Amino acid sequence: MHPVVRVATLSMALSMALPATAETAVAEKATRVPDATVKQAVALRDKALADPTGWNVVESLTTEVGQRLAGSPADARAVAWAKAKFKALGFDRVWTQDVTFPKWERRGEAASVLGEHSQKLFVTALGGSPGGTVEGEVVRFDSLDALKAAPAGSLAGKIAFVDVVMERAKDGHGYGMGSRIRGTGPSAAIRAGASAYVMRPAGTDGWRNPHTGMTRFEKGLTPIPSASLTNTDADQLARLVKLGPTRIRLALDCGYNGTYTSQNVIGEITGRTKPKEIVAIGGHLDSWDLGTGAIDDGAGVAVTMAAGHLIAGMKQHPSRTVRVIAFANEEQGLWGGRVYAESQKNDIANQQVVAESDFGAGTIYRFGGHWGTQAAPAMQQIADVLAPLGVAYTPGEGQAESEMELMQGQGVAAAALDHDGVDYFDLHHTPNDTLDKIDPKQLAQNVAVYAAFTWMAANADGGFGSDPKAAWIDKGN
Repeated sequence: MHPVVRVATLSMALSMALPATAETAVAEKATRVPDATVKQAVALRDKALADPTGWNVVESLTTEVGQRLAGSPADARAVAWAKAKFKALGFDRVWTQDVTFPKWERRGEAASVLGEHSQKLFVTALGGSPGGTVEGEVVRFDSLDALKAAPAGSLAGKIAFVDVVMERAKDGHGYGMGSRIRGTGPSAAIRAGASAYVMRPAGTDGWRNPHTGMTRFEKGLTPIPSASLTNTDADQLARLVKLGPTRIRLALDCGYNGTYTSQNVIGEITGRTKPKEIVAIGGHLDSWDLGTGAIDDGAGVAVTMAAGHLIAGMKQHPSRTVRVIAFANEEQGLWGGRVYAESQKNDIANQQVVAESDFGAGTIYRFGGHWGTQAAPAMQQIADVLAPLGVAYTPGEGQAESEMELMQGQGVAAAALDHDGVDYFDLHHTPNDTLDKIDPKQLAQNVAVYAAFTWMAANADGGFGSDPKAAWIDKGN
């Protein structure tokens, strides 16, 4: 998951400052969900709790395709799998969008301590790292700021080691710092003259599993081999450095190799009366290559595909078109999300509301997001249907995840359906991201939330306030 966009929407309090006549007009245009639709959503919610589709889909993806590194042979197999799965699940239109990006490959990696304390270290190359074998003395930094403050040339011939423990949190907020250390640390090391870069992982587990993830190098800098240790090995390396000068060897065989064209795979259930109006949900189809991409993001693909399947099985199609998107190459820079957002930029008003599942398969415990003031009544109705699933209502809080945050940045109304992520970063981007880590009951709760939310949004009377003029985009990473 890579939040890159923050959206500013008009405060609900703004309507209170309007003249009485304007207040009346807003009230008359209030979006509401018909009573019949609410009853259908309750039945759909309860059906989803006992439906095995979500589990069957993620089991199929992680078993038949497995790890899905963008640009690898498994990427093409995943695209073919998604097209076939959408059709098998009853979506009446399935289509693709080409997504072209630089192809990064991982071929091998190793690290070891040299000298009198010689021993193996477990590492993994960061996505985007070049290959190379480097030997040098380790210089430990206890913060990213400390590394950034290192004078130019002070690390010549040495290996920078940033050692910051990631905070465990239900909402995963500790990942922000870990992601910055991974994304910007190598460039800071280069400016100080380092020959290579290692870091404590952006992860919360105590297993000897490294956490991969993307890094970036600032323009004008020559990239250096960059890798993540495990938390266990970071502890060990810190102890060794405390004992005295410590040299390590880092050997990475990886790097960019041309370009590759993958696809966003999109399934639709065509709207009955308003087919041009879209309620879009989704997850990303690619994964890193250490595990099998079960929680990141096979679960998100499965949850949203299953929700769409249940909606396709209703007695009649929803009023609006329901679109489920399996995005290409989220992990290396939201490549599929950018293509999709660009394709929709001239039709923002018809993009009614979006949501994405890209934070594992833990219980969804909170429903928030940003939408127009007129949509408040409908969102309250949705919240009332989700409440029996243990979902709290926090309007105005949270953002759409990953690719759909790009849509939110263009002014589309967006829901945040937040998962309990207290254990998510134990598994994230590691060899342990495998099917057995998913709890089928929690996954079914996710499907129930998405199915009820999507059905009600697709049948609501009135809009959700999507407006390209009401948003600004912070392009900072």
